Amino acid sequence: MSRETDGLRGPERRRQDIADVVLSAGSVTAAELAERFGVSLMTIHRDLDELERQGIVRKHRGGVTAQPSGVFESNVAYRVKSMRPAKEAIAARAAELVEPGMAVMLDDSTTALALARRLTGITPLTVVTNFLQALNLLADERDVRLMALGGDYDPLHDSFLGMSCVDAIEQLNVDLCFVSTSAVSGGYAYHQEQRIVSVKRAMLGAASTGVLLLDHSKLNRVALHRVAPLSAFDRLIVDDGADPGALRELDEHKVAYDLAAT
Repeated sequence: MSRETDGLRGPERRRQDIADVVLSAGSVTAAELAERFGVSLMTIHRDLDELERQGIVRKHRGGVTAQPSGVFESNVAYRVKSMRPAKEAIAARAAELVEPGMAVMLDDSTTALALARRLTGITPLTVVTNFLQALNLLADERDVRLMALGGDYDPLHDSFLGMSCVDAIEQLNVDLCFVSTSAVSGGYAYHQEQRIVSVKRAMLGAASTGVLLLDHSKLNRVALHRVAPLSAFDRLIVDDGADPGALRELDEHKVAYDLAAT
């Protein structure tokens, strides 16, 4: 791509294209991006600074990544694309727990979004969620009573968070709550962001049965904040790609878990 062509496209379009590349690849160097888009390293770094400010990517020495760390959560656009077969398997197993007439709460995880796609065949149903993508997915379903949890909109997660969201959750009582976290280790579930932790804890407190949805990449990892001990969940569903050592650790902590076949 030439500099002239890029100039016609404008910096906003270039930044969108850079974001698409990073979200697809997971990680890439600044030099690779400069060569690909035909602009200077200085220009690429300015673009990456803006994308980082928007919470889409995270810069590191020499490059940029969309992948999570123990402190930073990935953008929802990246999470939707990652571990898809595992998430679909987990969602299929989770859907078996749902019965017509139930009230079900979903968090803003992309694994819960995979479950939301399967709820349309299990009706009538009440679904409560703070995840905008799940709300849009279920909005036209006639036999789904949809309850939106309000709050401060967060574009990084495409969901509603904050104290008003927590307050709304605490006024409810649902049959099932499905949540996911970023990491599990030593008998605890973890997440990188405190504002997410408070919402997940409230959801667990509002449910008769709490289910943790977890793809195997999150086992034997930690993040900044403890969400809850695994004993706070009635069941954990993980895909069958889980390492035997990680499953032994779950057994040692007497965690009830189901293996979802991919």
